[in-house]
Amino acid sequence: MRSLRGILAVSGHFTGRRAPADTAHASAHLALFSRALQILAQPKPVRLQKLSTPDSGIVEMRLERPEARNAIGKEMLQGLRSAIEKLEADATANVVLLASSVPKVFCAGADLKERRLMSPCEVREFVNSLRSTFLSFEALSVPTIAIVEGAAFGGGLELALSCDLRICGENATFSLPETGLAIIPGAGGTQRLPRIVGKSRAKELIFTGRRFDAVEAVTTGVVNYCVPTGEAYKKALELAQEINQKGPLAIRMAKKAINQGMEVDLSAGLAVEEECYEQVLHTQDRLEGLAAFAEKRKPVYTGK
Repeated sequence: MRSLRGILAVSGHFTGRRAPADTAHASAHLALFSRALQILAQPKPVRLQKLSTPDSGIVEMRLERPEARNAIGKEMLQGLRSAIEKLEADATANVVLLASSVPKVFCAGADLKERRLMSPCEVREFVNSLRSTFLSFEALSVPTIAIVEGAAFGGGLELALSCDLRICGENATFSLPETGLAIIPGAGGTQRLPRIVGKSRAKELIFTGRRFDAVEAVTTGVVNYCVPTGEAYKKALELAQEINQKGPLAIRMAKKAINQGMEVDLSAGLAVEEECYEQVLHTQDRLEGLAAFAEKRKPVYTGK
């Protein structure tokens, strides 16, 4: 976070000298000081929080930009990238829950007010960065679960699609409305949606840009579970807790085997599976699992 001194110095208003006696200058300094405090007080649009025992290993990643319904602008994008980098470096993370702290909305998509001020080159750079950020999120070695209560539109739905699992409340609504703006989904929607719901259904949803509800989402496989409004987090946490009890290395290798195997033919996919199985063969956790089974107790896995 930038310091108050740094903000004032960059603005040319901090010199180390006494404030001018002139009233107008003093008022200007006071206004700048107030603005600097506002900047420092602004909450970050993306927040990470580790859950405590007995849920150690589960990490929440929360979207917190209520004034814009979690619309993704430059600051939100930077927050997502920063959070993903921290998750990549955290060896203690076993499951990530992606949720919104804003009532009745998961993510409204791109920040179109900000987008209107961008040149075509700036738009290209932003969308490319958004696409690579979602790809990095998808590539995390641990399972990710999107919790959707309310609206998930455009880039918001694309973000959810980059997760391994998706849980929604009955009030959830979804859409990829980009064709109505004479563009296309540019952060993975044209690729991930057909891989999940099939080519024909994905074409219909993208060509029309229509909204669809939670019932259709679970029927078509866009989400894994649809639960009563307000209970999506509870269901996602239950899944995360169940995953968190399994061998951490096994979960990582299972995700790798599935993700990489789906991009190649069956023969090559089986080779990926063999490679991943080899990674868990000589681990302490595998021996612990066998010992716990023989002793009829719950295993205690350490990720080694």
